[in-house]
Amino acid sequence: MPDTPGSLALTRRFRRLRRSESIRALVRETRLSPDMFVLPLFVCEGTGVRREVGSMPGVFNLAVDEAVREASAARAAGVRGVLLFGLPAHKDDVGSASADPKAPVQSAVRALKREVPDLVVITDVCLCEYTDHGHCGILADREIVNDLTVEHLVRAAVSHAEAGADIVAPSDMMDGRVGAIRRALDARGFEQVAIMSYAAKYCSAFYGPFRDAAASAPAFGDRRSHQMDPANADEALREVGQDIEEGADIVMVKPALPYLDVIRRVKDTFSYPTAAYQVSGEYAMLKAAARNGWIDEERAMLETLTAIRRAGADIVITYYAREAARLARR
Repeated sequence: MPDTPGSLALTRRFRRLRRSESIRALVRETRLSPDMFVLPLFVCEGTGVRREVGSMPGVFNLAVDEAVREASAARAAGVRGVLLFGLPAHKDDVGSASADPKAPVQSAVRALKREVPDLVVITDVCLCEYTDHGHCGILADREIVNDLTVEHLVRAAVSHAEAGADIVAPSDMMDGRVGAIRRALDARGFEQVAIMSYAAKYCSAFYGPFRDAAASAPAFGDRRSHQMDPANADEALREVGQDIEEGADIVMVKPALPYLDVIRRVKDTFSYPTAAYQVSGEYAMLKAAARNGWIDEERAMLETLTAIRRAGADIVITYYAREAARLARR
């Protein structure tokens, strides 16, 4: 309706550019693209295993052959990368299976590079999935021993590189592990293998469903001694800066949505390739609310992923990668 006589004449009408989807798309500031998504996969032992995680509808523990099928489908949807987590049949107090060349992650890397050669294969490097106590490192008197843990992490990272991983991703939050892994990779001829560091990984309440999927809940205590205090943001910049100095090629903030401010500060401060992980709890909350009819899952998924991207993330690790890639291509 035109303005009535005497009404304020508006020269700036922002709604002009919101009138239709075509116009809105034309001026959209933040865009999602399939090639920015990375799909996490939980790889277990056996053949033909596809076991749904109770707290994460649509996410499965997968045998290597099933992981290849899942990754192939993701690649067909436009997803260019996967992040592998290993679920060994045997665990011990030092996580020895983490460096076993026949373990699920190493076996999956070889199979994926053979069957989906243009897929970027990233491997999580930590001990929590491999230790019988569920902690991220080697214990002495119930305390994680930093430098001894780093030695074990180095062995795991090298074994992943030997299997053919494109990127190794240390998630343990031990001090000095990025530099130690970089030196070990270079010394063994793996200069081209990149490091994506979980640089600002917070001690978050949003990891619960992941620990269900990976059977990695600590047998006692928690992870406050090494993961970051959720109240701290300046500290995140120090952590990220040190990992860059030690040789990280990509830095990550985890979780994503509760730490959008940290993602923005990291990107603005370092102008470095930045990843953000939309973690299991974020995914599970959306799933639960959608199943109860409280939200439109598709819209909520895209809105949260757009927020993560808008905050500055170049790479978004999400269990929604396949669905988001399909929608982003429309």
